[in-house]
Amino acid sequence: MSEKLRIAVFASHGGSNLQSLIDAAEAGSMSAEVVLVVSNNRKAFALERAKNHGIETLVISEKQFPDENSYATELLTRLQQRSVNLICLAGYMKKIPKKLLQAYPRRILNIHPALLPKFGGKGMYGKHVHEAVLEAGETETGVTIHLIDEVYDQGRILAQERVAVNPDDDPDSLQKRVLKLEHKLYPQVIARIASGEISLE
Repeated sequence: MSEKLRIAVFASHGGSNLQSLIDAAEAGSMSAEVVLVVSNNRKAFALERAKNHGIETLVISEKQFPDENSYATELLTRLQQRSVNLICLAGYMKKIPKKLLQAYPRRILNIHPALLPKFGGKGMYGKHVHEAVLEAGETETGVTIHLIDEVYDQGRILAQERVAVNPDDDPDSLQKRVLKLEHKLYPQVIARIASGEISLE
């Protein structure tokens, strides 16, 4: 993509992946900036992270609106006001409305803490994924960055990195190692999109 990426990050909780993107943008290691942080949870620490860096925030939930269309319209308006051209999901716990998918085709990324298509789908988020990996006796897991479409965890895969599962791993130890890799991979992939090395077309 020739234009500088103007990113909106959607996050529901701590926002550690958001922080990795902010840090990479400020360090100049990717031709992109985070211009908006969106959350459905007003207590999300991700909002504090944004404020610490002077980034605009938006707390918005479908519950505040009479229907999905009015909710999606308001969300879209706010994204367009900030000239957002890439949306990055970072632990966002709500399904993206169809109107947004249509307005940002192949422009919404998600990071998933497993090697999709394994351990994806509804309910597969956070520690649930690592528990499932261990219960299945997998010897490796990892991180997937993929495009979002109308089916959970089914969009085109842009990048994957692998992590060995150790015999003595529990969900917490595995989550920590996978998260470390997430923080490295997400900014790298966005830098490659910004440089044109990865095409979203």
